[in-house]
Amino acid sequence: PTHLTPREALIKAGKEDKPAPARVSVISWILPITEKTRKSNRAETLQPTRIWAYTRHYGEIFNNTLRDYVVGLLTGMGYRAAAPMSQPYFQVYTGEKGRYSNWSERHIAYAAGLGTFSLSDGFISERGIALRCGSVVTDAVLPPSPRSASGPYANCRFYADGMCKACIARCPAGAITEKGHDKIRCDEYIHKDIGHLMAEYAVSEAGCGLCQTKV
Repeated sequence: PTHLTPREALIKAGKEDKPAPARVSVISWILPITEKTRKSNRAETLQPTRIWAYTRHYGEIFNNTLRDYVVGLLTGMGYRAAAPMSQPYFQVYTGEKGRYSNWSERHIAYAAGLGTFSLSDGFISERGIALRCGSVVTDAVLPPSPRSASGPYANCRFYADGMCKACIARCPAGAITEKGHDKIRCDEYIHKDIGHLMAEYAVSEAGCGLCQTKV
């Protein structure tokens, strides 16, 4: 219930006195992580490589720049536009199952037809699971892309045939089981067990990414 609809996200970002838009569009994109970075992380079993951590840190800085660029492009054309992740109203909450936000780039990417979810909670696109994603909401009316997936887990082999459990074996925190992803245990591992990497790598978030490589 706390997740904003695209229309709500656009209205909350507006500073001008305009009526609510009748139609809105969401532009969602996938930024695949490079092969060199993916290969570096494949060899790891306990923590991410420095280059993976840099992709997590600087990759999101780039993603924010891309969000701002797309917003500027659309507003320059006379449309209203906003990147919810860059807005002051963006919030992260903590519930009984872990952290969640009022704007999920992965759920938006699923709605936009760019892929589906996995057993590990990652997002499996046509270019794999090692990625970053972003989005912008606008009142420009754009033709919708088809969402061909038969369900929210269609791209995950575990849900397809029950055979693949690669991400379970890859998780050093033991946070992934056949029942799904334990977000609290995952978060504890990243910020407590390997939290020292943030200072060592000089990044705001080192991440882990083992369940996104060699799977």
